[in-house]
Formats: sequence, C-alpha cells, structure tokens
Amino acid sequence: MLNNSLKAKLAAGQTVVGSFVYVPSPMLTELVGLTGFDFVVIDMEHGPVDIGTASDMVRAAEWAGVTPIIRVTHNSPHLILRALDIGALGLHVPDISQPEDARAAVDSVKYGPRGHRGLANVRAAGYGLSGSLPEYAAAANEQTILIAHIEDARAVENLDALLKVDGIDVYYLGPVDMSNSLGIPGQTKDARVVQLVEGSIQRIAAAGKTAGCIAADAETARRYMELGARYIACHAITFMARASRKFIQEVRA
Repeated sequence: MLNNSLKAKLAAGQTVVGSFVYVPSPMLTELVGLTGFDFVVIDMEHGPVDIGTASDMVRAAEWAGVTPIIRVTHNSPHLILRALDIGALGLHVPDISQPEDARAAVDSVKYGPRGHRGLANVRAAGYGLSGSLPEYAAAANEQTILIAHIEDARAVENLDALLKVDGIDVYYLGPVDMSNSLGIPGQTKDARVVQLVEGSIQRIAAAGKTAGCIAADAETARRYMELGARYIACHAITFMARASRKFIQEVRA
C-alpha cells in the first residue's frame, strides 16, 4: 500500500493543487504529474477512459510521483471497487446531495468494520505479495481519500448534514453543474452560482472540513483559497491548448 502524500499534505494543513485528465493517455497523465501537481484526477465521468486504460494511467501517475485519483461515473459500489482495486488512492464521487449519498460512498470505499468494500489480492493490495490482507485493509482505510461532489442547489441546502458524515475528506464544489441545477447552464459567473459556491466554501472551512473547487485560472484559484479552499483542481489540458493557441497566434502575427 503506497503512502498517500496528498492525504498527508491535507492533514498537515497544506493547500494542494491537481489536474483532471479526461484523455485516455498514460503518457499525458505522466506529463501532467511531472509538472509538479500534487494529484491527478483520472476522469472516467467526462471522458472516454475505460478501466483498463485507467489502470495504466494510475501506474503513470505513480511513476511521476503524483497521487492518482479516479473520478467515477456514479456513486456505485461496483464502480468504486474497480477504481480502488487498480490502485487509485482516492476517488471523486459525483452527485452527493444528501447524507445517505455520502454514507453510501464511504461504505463503498472502506473495508470492514468501517464499510463493505470487497477484499481481494488485487493490484492495490500488491497482488498479495507485499504483506498480509489484514494489514493492507487497515492501511487502505487510513490512506484512501474520498472527495464528495457538491454539485447542485439541493446539496447546498443539505450541506450542514453532509458535513457531519464521517469519512468524507474533501467537499468539492462544481460551479458548472451548480449552474445547471439552477437552470442557467454554463453561467458560472452568475451571482446566484457565485454565492452558492463561495458561500459553501466558507461554510465548509468554518466547520473545520476541507473545501475544494475547480479553477479555470490562477486568479480564481487564489480567490477560492482566500475563502478557505485547500483542494484546488484545474484542467491542465485546457492550459496546454491555450498556450498552443497563443504560440500559433504569435508566430503568425
């Protein structure tokens, strides 16, 4: 069981920054990891990444020295099990709107007695070659990180109850989905979306929990950090595309 440096940094009060990778590419995962991020989120929800490619992407992240996280498509025990068994050290779980959703995610992530994740000599357990299963299960329960997505107005309404669920490591705000839930899809700068997102970050931080959010640029990231967020994610591929376009424009000017 690898030590989860991401979880250790958060426990020490540090702010962590990572990137989503929704392209099915171990090499791109490796490249993103080598740029200095604290974690890489292998996005199986909004990209064509299958479980086999995700396994190779986890290996690439490990080689690059960055914590591999997987974003599953649904809060499902079976999907969560497969993502963790290939070696992911954490999960982004979507659509956590009420305490029952949060408790179900924790139950799927943790081995007994804390949960009901299935136990086997899989890759995450070193194929049974790196220690005993009881030792692995105990370590996995401590090292695995769970990021719950707060993505709609109903989740914000239930936020106080969600913050009381034991086993959630990061409460992650999704401005785009939040705008969609308000009937104004994509309008993330709308005052209603901004109020829900920024107000939720402050409430999460005030409760002594870890708030997270997606940031489209450094200015937005710093704004969220000022409000108390300590888990910042971006889309490094988008930054690469912007830089490439800027280069082409300058060359052809």
